[in-house]
Amino acid sequence: MASVTIEAPFDQYRDGPVNGRRRAADAVFTRQDGAVINVAVLEVGGTHATGALITGQEWTVRTAPLRVELNAHAPAELLLDEMASAATGLSAERWGVAMPDPFDYVHGIGRFRDVGKFDALDGVDVRAGLAARLGVDGAALTFCNDADAFTLGEWVAGAGVGTRRCVGLTLGTGVGSGWVVDGHVVDPGEPLGGRIHQLHVDGRPLEETMSRRAIRAAYARASGDHEADVREIAGLARSGDPTAVAVLQAALGGLGRAMAGPVADFAPDVLVVGGSMARSWTLFEPWLLQGWVAVESRTPPPFRVAVDSDTAPLIGAAYAATS
Repeated sequence: MASVTIEAPFDQYRDGPVNGRRRAADAVFTRQDGAVINVAVLEVGGTHATGALITGQEWTVRTAPLRVELNAHAPAELLLDEMASAATGLSAERWGVAMPDPFDYVHGIGRFRDVGKFDALDGVDVRAGLAARLGVDGAALTFCNDADAFTLGEWVAGAGVGTRRCVGLTLGTGVGSGWVVDGHVVDPGEPLGGRIHQLHVDGRPLEETMSRRAIRAAYARASGDHEADVREIAGLARSGDPTAVAVLQAALGGLGRAMAGPVADFAPDVLVVGGSMARSWTLFEPWLLQGWVAVESRTPPPFRVAVDSDTAPLIGAAYAATS
């Protein structure tokens, strides 16, 4: 494999240095002979895998992403087959693979024990399994956490461009987070490993208060409606339904109280919000801030909605593979 380097010639900065530093979004990933290297990526979620090719020159998606649905309860061999099928037609020297927790990202080993998804991959060498199916050396694959990939992607080419310290917050089935300083994923210490779902609020794990499952359950208890999903509940809240407002206010307020101290300690320049619930951010933000000010006197960072929650993890996984 050819040796590689990341270069960022000053004359390539479209807007010049930002905040006293060069823009990561303008870094160019090249071989020593100057040829730009593209990075193939796989982003694996609880129900899908998405593959694409990312250009190492502009940090943009070069090919239309291919999304494949996954059966999270399938046998290991079938899961690996389905994941690899999302990369059909892709070829690259470097591969970035974004995976959800729990996972051994250094060795590429699944640790999905008793988490309700990918149980068959617990203890499985996912690196070897994917490498064999992709026809590449296992060393070409770099694994990273999916929330970290989202945060890196938004720092490189989204709402976090021009900042040094960036927190990414993903609101979907659960709550995820990534913590980035100068393009490097870091462990803030609290929450441990940067995993916000490990925080507690009101003596319970955060996701028992703030998650798709928790919101639906709370609304069902209060209204008797066991079918409404978060999107419908948010729509009802916008129309002034008091039950929907109370349920969402409690969930977002709980998140604000849980995250306020750790985020204030980290002192990010920006906090970028993504995931399916980010579509309702104008509704959710005031309730989260109510929770924040209830427990924290320090001013919260600016909140920005992600430029693209779908492509950010792809770009971030590519960036991680070149770092």
